[in-house]
Amino acid sequence: MIETLKQALRGDHHDFTKGSLKKAIILLAVPMVLELSMESLFAIVNVFWVAGLGADAVATVGLTEAMETIIFAVAMGLCAGATAFVSRRIGEKDEAGASLSAGQAILLGLICSVLIGVPTALSAKTLLSFMTSSPGVIATGEGYATVMFSGTYSILLIFLINAIFRGAGDAAIAMRVLILANVINLVLDPCLIFGWGPFPKMGVTGSAVATTIGRTVGVCYQFYRLASPGSRITIHLRDLRIQPKLMWEMLRVSFPAMFQYGIGMASWMILSRIVAQFGAVATAGYTIAIRIIIVTILPSWALGGAAATLMGQNLGAGRPERSERATWLCGFYNMIFLGLVSLVFIFYAEPLIRIFTQEQPIIDVGKSALRYISYGYVLYAYGLVLVQAFNGAGDTVTPTVINVICYWLFQLPLANYLSGTAGMGPNGVFTAVTLTESLIAVCGIIAFRRGRWKQSKI
Repeated sequence: MIETLKQALRGDHHDFTKGSLKKAIILLAVPMVLELSMESLFAIVNVFWVAGLGADAVATVGLTEAMETIIFAVAMGLCAGATAFVSRRIGEKDEAGASLSAGQAILLGLICSVLIGVPTALSAKTLLSFMTSSPGVIATGEGYATVMFSGTYSILLIFLINAIFRGAGDAAIAMRVLILANVINLVLDPCLIFGWGPFPKMGVTGSAVATTIGRTVGVCYQFYRLASPGSRITIHLRDLRIQPKLMWEMLRVSFPAMFQYGIGMASWMILSRIVAQFGAVATAGYTIAIRIIIVTILPSWALGGAAATLMGQNLGAGRPERSERATWLCGFYNMIFLGLVSLVFIFYAEPLIRIFTQEQPIIDVGKSALRYISYGYVLYAYGLVLVQAFNGAGDTVTPTVINVICYWLFQLPLANYLSGTAGMGPNGVFTAVTLTESLIAVCGIIAFRRGRWKQSKI
């Protein structure tokens, strides 16, 4: 086990289409856990320092990130397409095809960065006003939102290129990219927020500047690794020439995935708006709870990512039965992990929230969010893995249909009813989240057993 962990952190080359599945999952999941931990550390560090500026500042971070859901949806959609194509070509031993697929994915990322980043940065104040009527939050958050939207390119590319590395089976590189970006953010965040040393005092806007700089440096390192000979996947200039047919095929897979993630993230944005109706304190408590939840489910996302890579590479190698076994095994491990996490949230919710704030009203909302949402973790464990497995197979339509039904036709009406008509307040939103994630898991299990994903052609 120790040697396997060392191999995972070193990023040793491994053929994931043969040998022990348990070892394959460890080799992929361990660096993915650390990678995702680094990504979430951006949010945790930002909220930790911003919390000292008051509820308006924390609410600004939460509402802006809720608005960024469109960016993350596009990023995750492109990631799904890139992972599916690159992993399938790697499984087929077609290294040139994998490099070409990676190049086309990067071009798509650059195009989307311009189409999304420019208009959102120019209309940041208007977008923030849509999310809240609080003059304090709008005044505090305009600069923060503008900088974050201006950095759209860094969000899209750092996610997308790391997905390329993971699809090629090189999760360790993706991990190192996020470590570098986070070290820079950790140093710059308090300096730019509070004006330490020679740095200007920028308040909450400084947090956005630090995050964008950190991610940008990470993207530069990604390009350096992609251009380095001897890497598991190397991109040449010829791979960055637009190939209309391949780009269209990639979009065909990525569009449903964008819509799939967009549905879930748009739902989250609307949920944030529902919570915001109960004031800045409710939004602050919800924001802190979500940050904690994101960090604790990182191993779950990693197991889902491992399932996606194993799915794509083994389908490419003509071994669908191995893909299926790997998915169920990842789901089982995830169930055990999230079951333990749910116990921690149920019994230690308040101490966890107190790490970020000592204001009791915020603590009360935050601990309720942790407890209510964690009740559905055992089922959610399978749902999270199965959605990524579908995407890894190139079947992005099935999870998209599931998301439409569960998020838009079930979660949003239920959250609105429970929080308003039923008089549950923010707790009604948290209850709706739990029930929805459980429903997604049940639908995912049924669809996966039907096996349509085995016929996916990319």
